[in-house]
Amino acid sequence: MDACEAGTEHARHAMRRRALLVTGAAAAFTLSGVRYAQPAGAGDSGGDGDQTRVVGGTLPPGSPDYVYLPVEVPRGVREIHVGYTYERVPVPSGTQGNALDIGIFDERGTALGGRGFRGWSGGARTEFFIRADAATPGYVPGPVHPGTWHIALGPYTVAPQGLRYEVTITLRFGESAPAPRPVYPPERAGGRGRAWYRGDCHLHTVHSDGGRTPEEVASGARAAGLDFINTSEHNTHAAHGAWEGLWGDDLLILTGEEVTTRNGHAIALGTDPGTFVDWRYRARDDRFGRIARGIRRAGGLVVPAHPHAVCIGCSWKFGFCEADAVEVWNGPYTPDDEVALAAWDGTLVAAARSRRAWIPAMGSSDAHREPQAIGVPQTVVLADELSRSAILAGIRAGRSYVAESSGVSLSFSAAGGRGDRAGIGGRLRVADDAPVTVRLDVAGAPGCTAGFVTDQGTLHTQALPASGTGSAEWTTTPQYAAYVRAEVRHAPVTPGLPGPLAAMTNPVFLGR
Repeated sequence: MDACEAGTEHARHAMRRRALLVTGAAAAFTLSGVRYAQPAGAGDSGGDGDQTRVVGGTLPPGSPDYVYLPVEVPRGVREIHVGYTYERVPVPSGTQGNALDIGIFDERGTALGGRGFRGWSGGARTEFFIRADAATPGYVPGPVHPGTWHIALGPYTVAPQGLRYEVTITLRFGESAPAPRPVYPPERAGGRGRAWYRGDCHLHTVHSDGGRTPEEVASGARAAGLDFINTSEHNTHAAHGAWEGLWGDDLLILTGEEVTTRNGHAIALGTDPGTFVDWRYRARDDRFGRIARGIRRAGGLVVPAHPHAVCIGCSWKFGFCEADAVEVWNGPYTPDDEVALAAWDGTLVAAARSRRAWIPAMGSSDAHREPQAIGVPQTVVLADELSRSAILAGIRAGRSYVAESSGVSLSFSAAGGRGDRAGIGGRLRVADDAPVTVRLDVAGAPGCTAGFVTDQGTLHTQALPASGTGSAEWTTTPQYAAYVRAEVRHAPVTPGLPGPLAAMTNPVFLGR
């Protein structure tokens, strides 16, 4: 069952491979370790030279989610460099081929919670390095202390022929440079006082599998008319300190992570800078509740992302009991967003019936690279100020709507009784038989139709003027509609199906 290993201090050598035989569905498997000789005269202060080892093997179908390769790191190492390759074999149509992710944990271990976490690049890179003063994007710089490090291999999919891999580990000895202190974004920007602020909470850079640098994302956010963004790299917090000089009075930068499990993705939104959120579990492991509580202890929100996406491992299977909000609109509007929207609307019905807390909706671009547009869509939040605490409070309370761009603006409220009024995310507390008038004002949606959606479905639609700026009103009672929310839709692309969203609001609940 052990992987073969061979190598010299300075070059690769050919090696024989034996299959890693794994039975059952264990969560992880540890290979035999890789050892290095202590260079002559290295000591604690280090010595010059490189040592390289090459290991490999074959992962069969049904392999565990994570395979750990222990690396015994001696004293005096200033840098660890890891490269890997794996065989991409042809497979029949409809059969999954090979895909192998990679990351690393240091001498503090691989226990859930990630004290030893030092980086993850998934399948986005074929090599990485870590040293005290620098690291490959997605990895955390810092001293390379002696002890047992673990390279983490994640067989995302395995072909029927198995997944043959080879990992090359080079240790470079010598004096370490001083480790820089990370500079994190401030928690407050200038803002406009109590106002509606636009943000994109799901973005990627070169620190995971994105093609944009943080500088390019910040520039794109400003061009999209955004007031705030949230860093959300896959399974790493390494980008939290990569935004120095990119924030300003006009742009608040929140720190977070896209927690990318095998049973769905969640945005850890607005966590304390430097917070790592582990992802190495499935829904059946019953660990997500503890992870979610950790996100909230770090000041963040738990937001299941693209819950009905069709990519492997993307569909959300952890339930919504721990969700603070849910991403119902991810990037340009597609059928899986329509499914997510309908499923979320069903949770509103349940909340209205049982008087339970409800889960607000939000939208984000999930933009990775050109031509994917930053801020399409964007969540527009009513907040007391442009600060981390105020923005998160607005999202948590549902005082928000989602728009396809900064060119679309909404105002939505319900009025009734003796001058009572409630806005998005609020409750209009009037008698069950009291007349209630809901009003939607729209700007920037030419050719669109406004609609009012209740627990019975869409009960009123109205075409907007050709200019895209106009209003719609409808009167109901709380006994007829437990809540009302607004949608603005483009013309249908397919006859008989609803058109793509241009904007949508969270609900106003009606009745006492």
